[in-house]
Amino acid sequence: MKKLFIYCLLLLFSLTQSFPLTAKAYTYGDPNEEALAEVYKKMLIELDKNPPDYAIAEKHYNTVKEEVDMHMGPEPSKVILQDLENEDKDKVIKDMDQLLVLNIARRLDNTDKNFSEYETSKRLLAKGFATYEALSPKIEARNPETDKEIKSEFDKALNSLGNPGLFGVGQKEADKNAFDASKDKIFSLLQKEFGLKSLKVGHFNENSTNTSTQNNDWTDVSNLKNWLPLVVIVVILGAVVIFTVRKKKKS
Repeated sequence: MKKLFIYCLLLLFSLTQSFPLTAKAYTYGDPNEEALAEVYKKMLIELDKNPPDYAIAEKHYNTVKEEVDMHMGPEPSKVILQDLENEDKDKVIKDMDQLLVLNIARRLDNTDKNFSEYETSKRLLAKGFATYEALSPKIEARNPETDKEIKSEFDKALNSLGNPGLFGVGQKEADKNAFDASKDKIFSLLQKEFGLKSLKVGHFNENSTNTSTQNNDWTDVSNLKNWLPLVVIVVILGAVVIFTVRKKKKS
């Protein structure tokens, strides 16, 4: 009986180690690609050609246009597509830079709104960081200290989310004040670096009469598969308890 119990414990430990429990991984988690950031990189490649391939750059942008319009209103797409039509390379890049900064702000604002939901806030923050990584080489080239500081603040923001742990093991309390401080610092540094008057959605073009503030939160709801390990653990523990009780009754 003792051997069986030990075997069950070993099996339980093996299962908890083999399942990809998000709560255990105190990192940015699975590779989180932000579609807008990936399109930005592809557009830069096309614009860097001699001559720039504006048609292909536009095709890349159109793959995320619907999403941009949904979350940031129609103004950014209107301006960027006009830049492409005018074949104004510098303006396209400048406006895309601004769009990525606004996307970082949107992701961090939504992280703030969902701060108590660990899985959701962590994924939103990761998407904000993925967006920043697309801008990082440019910032690092002209101001390496700013780039280093922004990355450091993202790390602090991640730590501030805490960690729910597993059955209390590895649990760490979240720190909302620390998150707010890091978010404000990131916003301040980006605003200064790109000379932006506002990081609010609807202020993409200060000269625009369009004041749309459409900002539907795009949150990543925790995947149901994350519950599978817990279900397996409960079933195994239940089976061990039932077997033990029946064994005692027979004896």
